[in-house]
Amino acid sequence: MLEVLTIMYPDAKCELNHSNAFELLIATILSAQCTDKRVNEITENLFQKYKAPSDYLHVSEEQIAQDIYGLGLYKNKSKAIKKTAAILEEVHGGQVPGKREDLEQLPGVGRKTANVVLSNAFGVPAIAVDTHVFRVANRLGLAASEDVLETEKQLMTIIPKEQWSQAHHQIIFHGRRICLARNPKCSECQLQHVCREFV
Repeated sequence: MLEVLTIMYPDAKCELNHSNAFELLIATILSAQCTDKRVNEITENLFQKYKAPSDYLHVSEEQIAQDIYGLGLYKNKSKAIKKTAAILEEVHGGQVPGKREDLEQLPGVGRKTANVVLSNAFGVPAIAVDTHVFRVANRLGLAASEDVLETEKQLMTIIPKEQWSQAHHQIIFHGRRICLARNPKCSECQLQHVCREFV
């Protein structure tokens, strides 16, 4: 199955635009309940204005909220960004930490966001289970769980560790392009023979 996904999506990668770990962290916080495309539209200007955690400390939460207006939960996200920037400055010397436990202490950062940052910014093998990974993994029988963490554990068991990050992106691509939540394109899917929804 992974071989098929590799053939279908050989260039699968993180679609959140970023040039460093801090930008990726902010973009991932912003991506909750929002499309990567919409986040990229917002961060195009945001990352020109705020280049480091310290830049967020000189403006109000209200200003940050205005800068990210148009994204879902923008008021909550502006609070999380402001608090995260303060912690990065005060505790981590203005740098994004490369350890899960440190990342998960940041406001707006849960396991999924930590996995995205660890995998894409630090090269740490990880599988971030978002809505696409959860849906596709359970439809294709890569996992059998109604729980996100359990789905992640099952994927980590059956996918070789060195393939976690790439497989994660390939599963997301499949979920965004073929295995849609509503009206999946089953006739175009090369994995329908193993799909629990299709069979």
